[in-house]
Amino acid sequence: MSDTPRDEDEDSELDLGISLEAVATVVDHIRAIQDDEANEAIDEEDEDEDDDSDEDFDEETLAAFIEEMNEDEQAALVALAWVGRGDYEPEEWEEALRLARERGAAGGDTSTYLLGMEMAGDLLAEGLAAFGIAVEEVER
Repeated sequence: MSDTPRDEDEDSELDLGISLEAVATVVDHIRAIQDDEANEAIDEEDEDEDDDSDEDFDEETLAAFIEEMNEDEQAALVALAWVGRGDYEPEEWEEALRLARERGAAGGDTSTYLLGMEMAGDLLAEGLAAFGIAVEEVER
């Protein structure tokens, strides 16, 4: 790979099993939800001011978005989080994906699992970064 990755080249060279736009959307939602939860724990007085963002980025919306994904896309999200957490290296992607598929087939709820991870949005972003993809540069 070259030092200056291009989106088209990376998409054709690397198939994560999920669109970068979908991952970026999940990252945005998880970060908003977890930021909101952190802010509420710190200062409940601002809760009324944050209600507008809650409507756009709530757990139900995220869960519905993830449930609409196929099993492979859901497994890719979990595997990306694992790579971001350091459980797997990018070279071990197929193994991480296989294990995520197996766990998903066992009846796991992907959105609940991801929201249960501390800093899940950042882990997903780090997972993409391990493959040379900056989530901030992904068009939404």
